[in-house]
Amino acid sequence: MTSTATPPPSPAGAPPAPPAGREEEPSPWLRRLRGFGYVPGGAGAPRTDVRTRLVPPYAKPSPQLWMTFGLPPTVWDTWQRVLSWVGPLLVALVAGVLRFVHLGSPKAVIFDETYYAKDAWATIKQGYEASWPKDIDKSILANPDGVSLPVDAGYVVHPPVGKWVIGLGEWMFGFTPFGWRFMTAVLGTLSVLMLCRIGRRLFRSTFLGCLAGALLAVDGLHLVMSRTALLDLVLMFFVLAAFGALLIDRDRARARLAAALPLDDEGRTRPDLVIAESLRLGWRPYRILAGVCLGLAAGTKWNGFIALAFFGCLTVAWDIAARRTAGAGSPYRAVGRLDDLQAFVSTVGVAVLTYLASWSGWIFSPDNGKGGYLRDWAAKNDQDSALSFLPEWLRSLWHYETEVYRFHVGLTSGHTYESNPWSWLVLGRPVSYFYESPEPGTDGCPATEAGKCAREVLALGTPLLWWAGCFALLYVLWRWFFRRDWRAGAIACALAAGLLPWFNYQERTIFYFYAVVFVPYLCLAVAMMIGALLGPSGSSERRRALGAIGAGVLVLLIVWNFIYFWPIYTGQTLPMDSWRSRMWLDTWV
Repeated sequence: MTSTATPPPSPAGAPPAPPAGREEEPSPWLRRLRGFGYVPGGAGAPRTDVRTRLVPPYAKPSPQLWMTFGLPPTVWDTWQRVLSWVGPLLVALVAGVLRFVHLGSPKAVIFDETYYAKDAWATIKQGYEASWPKDIDKSILANPDGVSLPVDAGYVVHPPVGKWVIGLGEWMFGFTPFGWRFMTAVLGTLSVLMLCRIGRRLFRSTFLGCLAGALLAVDGLHLVMSRTALLDLVLMFFVLAAFGALLIDRDRARARLAAALPLDDEGRTRPDLVIAESLRLGWRPYRILAGVCLGLAAGTKWNGFIALAFFGCLTVAWDIAARRTAGAGSPYRAVGRLDDLQAFVSTVGVAVLTYLASWSGWIFSPDNGKGGYLRDWAAKNDQDSALSFLPEWLRSLWHYETEVYRFHVGLTSGHTYESNPWSWLVLGRPVSYFYESPEPGTDGCPATEAGKCAREVLALGTPLLWWAGCFALLYVLWRWFFRRDWRAGAIACALAAGLLPWFNYQERTIFYFYAVVFVPYLCLAVAMMIGALLGPSGSSERRRALGAIGAGVLVLLIVWNFIYFWPIYTGQTLPMDSWRSRMWLDTWV
């Protein structure tokens, strides 16, 4: 269709806009791309008002919805703001109930809780990890108050933040399964709330935001990790918090840019080359908050530094796009001159300082051999080196970190539940955290059973959600590459930060549960795909109805699938035939 709208004025110094209704002849390559749905230059986006492009408005429910409830038009906006929090809070409430019910069951030290529960207890008590006897777990379960803290420091291969977090629950509720799982359940619940709000901001839709959070609430892997004292759920929480902080920073920075742009005679915001290339965006506290969160993520597991690299590039790309939209002729140069240094200090600089601060318990421990592991290394071995001008604690920490790095890259010993990252998205090899075979008449096994029952905690994503997520990921990549949708690019970037680095360590012993770090973005991808199924605004009633039916069926199947696998997520006793019916793939056993 030939447009008859008058193009907005070109910014000063910019090349003149082509006449309305005329378009430069595309190259053969671009013509082929358009066959796959490619839209050049973001065609289809509103071009008449730059403010709308910089800060898109949130979707508003139909007035008929408010009139159905008898609400006057004067309170519609107020109720919309209320529902933007009520909806996410209700989803988080459901997620919290699922994560806290029978949290102390099984009353056992399951999987790697044997490391992190004890390390967390020592960290809370003395600021650094201890070297525990190998056979101490049974004594802890039987009489935690009677267990003494070991004197010798322990060699650990992960930074302390996750253990401080787990230890906070132990400090409040004791050295018990409920105590060491409490904080991961809290963070798991809060991450659902955050994802609802992140999805709302990303899609400009409270419904899609709550849908993404609800999908996370019923994901089996996220549920199991929220009910287990491992570090990866803590890592996921801080990475997700950083992603949300950068989204808020993006909106605020673009709003400042839009507010500084001039208006045309009709009151519409128009681009301006001078403003776009000279305006400083000032104090950006949410970018600093993202740096703190990424530092805490790295202080939980080093993967946080990988997220820092991906997110740092993402936020700079957002700045470039914002200044281009505002009318900058050389947006890369403008961002390099005005924004890059601040972005680096706010993210990388703050993250590194936060990471170092997270070691404070180890740093302030004695350096006479009675403190943290290798705390006295520099005092004993590095007095005459070229780096002796640096503090002893820093040199000791650097040596400790190099030893840990050698351990990680050399970890190639086999494990029953190790897996390859190629198989994660299709749930090739989940991890069994706990398994028992109760006799008939014991531990919930019916006395009428002919043989033993099964009781398992299996770290397995909700299958239909993950398999739908594979298609959603393809849709997101198509949307990003061919439609230049920044939302799809953000989801793809965050998901890649959690998945792609592991392909560089395929010979290393790695596990599927590491994937919990990118589960939130998989849920965002599915929510985005469901939004496409529902149809864009202005679709016909028939199109909307068919889309709603398809989307509704998919969501209900995912919820049913979660309920079906609930017993093996929470360690409930099942007859052997019922347990086998849930082992859909041979590799799940």
